Amino acid sequence: MPYVMSASRPLDGNAPGPDTTLPALRGLTKLADCRPMILVDSREQSPLVFTRLQAITGTLYSGDYSIAGLENLFAIERKSIDDLVNCCLSSNRERFEHELHRLRGYRFKRLLVVGSREDIAAGLYHSRIASKAVLATLSAFEVRYDLPVVFAETPESAALQVERWAFWFSREVVENANNLLRGCTTTLGSAR
Repeated sequence: MPYVMSASRPLDGNAPGPDTTLPALRGLTKLADCRPMILVDSREQSPLVFTRLQAITGTLYSGDYSIAGLENLFAIERKSIDDLVNCCLSSNRERFEHELHRLRGYRFKRLLVVGSREDIAAGLYHSRIASKAVLATLSAFEVRYDLPVVFAETPESAALQVERWAFWFSREVVENANNLLRGCTTTLGSAR
């Protein structure tokens, strides 16, 4: 018979222990009719326009976009090519790397660049920094901060990509909660 943790049974069998029950999963069935809501950081200068999911404004600890209710798990940092190139310069690089370091703690994180790798390679930006240096910096950031860099040609395609990630990540969280609920129900039912 599997071991079932409960508030009435201490973990070590002798001393009184902390409450080891899980918080209630109230209203989980209500999630079936819900859609995730994108949370846009209030400091975002010109936010993406979302057409499939609702967006609200709030303050995020890290990143420009997240999912309402999952702000501590999901973060997207968005940059235009000009912004990205400026972040590679020594004067802005330290601040940007600090932001990327904070993203390391998120389960799902991305650096979303609006533009293409080819635009960077061709030097289609307003800076004197060499395109090879920018691309090398991006590769270093991917490795150093375990941060996938994704390119989207247009702001519209970037918005669609954020919506896709938000939907699929939210779905995964709900499926994991459902699996946990099924596991707890089965274990508690067999222990009685």
